Amino acid sequence: MEKEELIVMLNKDMAEEHAAILRYLVHSYLEGEDTPLGAGLLSRAREEMWHMHWLGMVVGNLGGEPNMTPAPYPFDPTNRATIFKSYVDYELKLVPHYMGEAERVDDPHIKRVLQREAWESEYHAKKFQRILDKLTPELAEGLPGEENELPEDFVERLQKLVASKYTEMLQHIRSSWVFQKEGMLGWQMMDFAMTKMKQLAHLAEEVAENGITPRFEASKIEKSDSVPAALKKGLEDVRAAREEHLKFQGESETQKHAGLLFSLDLALKQEEYEAAEIADWAKKS
Repeated sequence: MEKEELIVMLNKDMAEEHAAILRYLVHSYLEGEDTPLGAGLLSRAREEMWHMHWLGMVVGNLGGEPNMTPAPYPFDPTNRATIFKSYVDYELKLVPHYMGEAERVDDPHIKRVLQREAWESEYHAKKFQRILDKLTPELAEGLPGEENELPEDFVERLQKLVASKYTEMLQHIRSSWVFQKEGMLGWQMMDFAMTKMKQLAHLAEEVAENGITPRFEASKIEKSDSVPAALKKGLEDVRAAREEHLKFQGESETQKHAGLLFSLDLALKQEEYEAAEIADWAKKS
């Protein structure tokens, strides 16, 4: 298989894994991470993050531009039973898909990655089937989520912060894959991306706890192949995010939510640290 064809194929796979991450994350937040269903879904979402990461590393190493746009995730939202049945079907279709791709690839490492994707997808299908089989009639017929008790304008503020943080996280992940050959820089960017995942979770959970689907809608991802340009973009993003979080922290409605305030306080400290680190990297690049 030619390199460009391989990159296109792997990027399509990345979009599928990205879709699974978002679907399982949203569902876990709606169920509540401290519930058995929510905790299990969160575990699957984290494993899907690894799946996407393995593919992204290969694409970046091949010199390709990673696809950061998720594919659609088809599921029947009628009730929990139909939702989990959709998850089983989605994961099962990936098993022969990945095994077929592995047969078409010559590179031993990429072949193994695709085979690994296949048997982990099969594992996910079995985990979802076990959940489906154990659902009580009441749970099976119901839907996740609670009644919204937040003011509409406050929810919209949270949704904009979710979308902004999601974009910032994807930007860092993209940089980590594209610049993985730049010594420690790629790993440092991935480290910051993982921090942003947690910041994103705190915001998204606040939305989902009120029965609203978090808005995982990314803005434009910059695709520079220049390290100085990528660092400049990263520094601008983290400084802008910190200013927005400072403003949000001081708003009257935010002050009513103690847990959110704790999370924002930590995020502000993390963003100050990240800005200083990126500024130092930029001086050396």
